[in-house]
Amino acid sequence: MKLLAAMVLVVGTTVGTVTPAHAVAAAPDIPVANVQAHLAELQRIATANGGNRAHGRPGYRASLDYVKAKLDAAGYQTRIHTFTASGATGYNLIADWPHGDANNVIMSGGHLDSVSRGPGINDNGSGSAGLLEVALTVSRQNLRPQNRLRFGWWGAEELGLLGSTAYVNSLTAAQRSVIKGYVNFDMIGSPNPAYFVYSSSGQPSGSQAIRQLLEQGFAAKGVQTELTSVGGRSDHAAFARAGIPIGGTFSGAEGRKTAAQAQKWGGSANVAFDRCYHQACDTTSNINATSLDRHSDVIAHALYALIGA
Repeated sequence: MKLLAAMVLVVGTTVGTVTPAHAVAAAPDIPVANVQAHLAELQRIATANGGNRAHGRPGYRASLDYVKAKLDAAGYQTRIHTFTASGATGYNLIADWPHGDANNVIMSGGHLDSVSRGPGINDNGSGSAGLLEVALTVSRQNLRPQNRLRFGWWGAEELGLLGSTAYVNSLTAAQRSVIKGYVNFDMIGSPNPAYFVYSSSGQPSGSQAIRQLLEQGFAAKGVQTELTSVGGRSDHAAFARAGIPIGGTFSGAEGRKTAAQAQKWGGSANVAFDRCYHQACDTTSNINATSLDRHSDVIAHALYALIGA
């Protein structure tokens, strides 16, 4: 992040023109061991490439190639969107599941780059790995959803949301109009975790429906949530500026957990949600597996509902 369950009946929630107002098949449990395996590979890539996966560094492109290979083998239509930042070529990975209405696209994403100081396993290997495993689960189930599902793994987020902004700016008005919602996952495995859901206040019409689906996913697990106003700190911002409904979850960064939050969620009060935020110690040992598991399952819960799986 840049520094700045059972059958579900969703009635009357509209995201853009997508209305998942029918019974939605229960989203699957996303195996956290698989998500952790992706994180181990991102750690291996960083270690082999100077200790990071930052924009313009070989570790970033190796990370993208790893994710792309998995998606290509799973039957996704992938493409690499390029842009230029700080004198280097940047890369976004876009992946479409080739089923469902192409005029009603639900998009989900997170940034794949790290800062230059470390491997970025929580920020944002965690969100990237959770999204990847949800995408692979969709393939394993051979879903034929009502709406089209698209994923984005963004480059150069840490330099100012550059990759996602370049992608949104590259779209024609018609291409933007088919994206009915964007859900962002930036840091989902913080070691002293929170269960934040992006506030829909001040966001484009339709954002409340996404927020409610995410809250519903955590509630089904008996997890209380808090709303957070993440403003322009992550890759949802470009989509919101384009008038696309947005939402997301967040397990916390440099902020400190309060005593009330520690009572509600466990963990340590007066300690940062992620003490290794933007540091070299953001490795695979900087991940809370329970948080990673819960947030990954909630990704699936929301996306399956939104695409009418």
